[in-house]
Amino acid sequence: MDKKPYYITTAIAYTSGKPHIGNTYEAILADAIARFKRKQGYDVFFQTGTDEHGQKIQEKAEAAGVTPQAFVDGVAKEIRDIWDMVGTSYDKFMRTTDKDHEKQVAAMFKKFYENGDIYKGEYEGMYCTPCESFWTESQLVDGKCPDCGREVKPAKEEAYFFKMGKYADRLIAHIESHPEFIQPVSRKNEMMNNFLKKGLQDLCVSRTSFSWGIPVDFDSRHVVYVWLDALSNYITGLGYDVFGNHDDKFNKYWPADLHLIGKDILRFHTIYWPIFLMALDLPLPKQIFGHPWLLQGEGKMSKSKGNVMYADDLVRLYGVDAVRYFVLHEMPFDNDGQITWELVTERFNSDLANVLGNLVNRTVAMINKYFGGTVTASNVATEEGTDGEFKATVSATKDKVVAKADDLRIADAIFEIFTLFRRANKYIDETMPWALAKDESKKARLNDVLYNLTEAIMTGASLLDSFMPSTSEKIFTAFGQAGRSLDDCGKFGLADSVTVHEIPPLFARLDFKTLLPEIEKIRQEQMASVAAAQPAKAPEKAVENKKEEEKMPEITIDDFAKVELKVGEIIACEKVPKSSKLLHETVKFGDEVRSVVSGIAKHYKPEELIGKKVVFVTNLKPVTICGVLSQGMILAAEDENGVLSLVTPEKQDIDSGAKLG
Repeated sequence: MDKKPYYITTAIAYTSGKPHIGNTYEAILADAIARFKRKQGYDVFFQTGTDEHGQKIQEKAEAAGVTPQAFVDGVAKEIRDIWDMVGTSYDKFMRTTDKDHEKQVAAMFKKFYENGDIYKGEYEGMYCTPCESFWTESQLVDGKCPDCGREVKPAKEEAYFFKMGKYADRLIAHIESHPEFIQPVSRKNEMMNNFLKKGLQDLCVSRTSFSWGIPVDFDSRHVVYVWLDALSNYITGLGYDVFGNHDDKFNKYWPADLHLIGKDILRFHTIYWPIFLMALDLPLPKQIFGHPWLLQGEGKMSKSKGNVMYADDLVRLYGVDAVRYFVLHEMPFDNDGQITWELVTERFNSDLANVLGNLVNRTVAMINKYFGGTVTASNVATEEGTDGEFKATVSATKDKVVAKADDLRIADAIFEIFTLFRRANKYIDETMPWALAKDESKKARLNDVLYNLTEAIMTGASLLDSFMPSTSEKIFTAFGQAGRSLDDCGKFGLADSVTVHEIPPLFARLDFKTLLPEIEKIRQEQMASVAAAQPAKAPEKAVENKKEEEKMPEITIDDFAKVELKVGEIIACEKVPKSSKLLHETVKFGDEVRSVVSGIAKHYKPEELIGKKVVFVTNLKPVTICGVLSQGMILAAEDENGVLSLVTPEKQDIDSGAKLG
């Protein structure tokens, strides 16, 4: 019997720069869904890729001194390498600079024009280059882009416009009659109430102010607006042809079963894209899921804030499957998730090392110790103690996981699997194999307990293999078996015997303190990269021949009490790129580590300061200087000859973090 087709896509990644872990999360989530659908027996086609046109890319290429094509070739390779590194099993990696895609987009644009869906006009409004979006003054939030919060600039140019209103009522009717079309429901309500029911403005679909895009073949001054170009990848990647000569893949897999996207680009996918498809007389995708964001602490990741975390750095410290586990497990269905180095380490230790790693390692060790590596299926029908309840928990897990995965609640599906692993650890505590081993008359019972554990672990690992494939494969190796089908998950007695094999610990516990130097190095490199990308400021003019110091106003003891002074130990120091006077110090205040920028480069070399304890003001409001975050101020004295000396405690063995006062 032919398998049922299932087509899943991610949003294609914009090639303006390296994707952070929040972007990479989407690729991992799509991969997890694709793998699970394959496990369910679907014929899956998983497409991802890169969005490579637009003004922002043209500007970045010019700044880098390369052609736009050379620029996107480099970034697209980096994105693909990251997707491969985290184990995404895509079937096609799409690029919008692919010639067959460009040909079809140009033909679509011409068809829209000939059908009366597009007309030429003039656009005047506020333009956000990072989002490639036009806005009216009334749509701005505090004078900035409502999507990303960045600055917008006035723009006026000739453009072609798509008649959105022509299809608006039809789209509203479709959304209302297909409640599953936009998920979660909160996203559907947002699109309906904030956009569709308020009336759609016609959409600008071409630009003339830059050239890096797909040319409009009947009007050479224009290039196709990046969103019309990018959204079309979902059909051109399958071999869609405007003239009807479609590839077999398009006939087989369209309409898409799932477009997986970030919530910030929901409007483009749930309003513009369906309307383009209606104009092409094509069926709409079955479901569009706008996943939440992965935040760094409390804020959205931003390179300019210096709070970005990248997948390759995380993988280097924690491993691929640990990163996959964290982002899949920690992201709620419709609320933003959080990621910090501390949280990843905590989850690594508590879930992966303590729960899963410990369960597998001690089960293998006990089978080797008590039975020479092999346990057998019991011929005894009776069960003892909590066996019945334990087996029932294991057997019920599969249906729970399938139900959660079908609803795209991947974090909940993983939670159910780890509930099984936690129950297996509890089963060990309840049955106490080490105590049974002391009584020869209970050897059969000991065999049954350990055999039950192997069955439970094999079920859990087989359900986990869509989410942590490498880890599951290691567990299968440890128990000498292949992964189980969904139908066999939860069954006991499938193998007459199980022979285990020693494997290295799946997850060895990590000490966060030992990771801190590497984490700080990563952060410093990131901040240096941000600073290097900032335009150099004009040097400040020195004030020469200063005759008299300005007299400072008197203060009270209460005023002085507002200043927090602490001893800080400088554990790392480097020059700030493109600045002749700034040093970036990494300073330890007790258990806290901060970034401080100081204008002392002409007086001290970085290597002179490492290990030195100096007095800092620690309650100043953090500021960003030349792109580097500064969370304090170093204290120094300067004489009339310009000789500068840092304020240091008399005894250098004083603890860092000690307060002055």
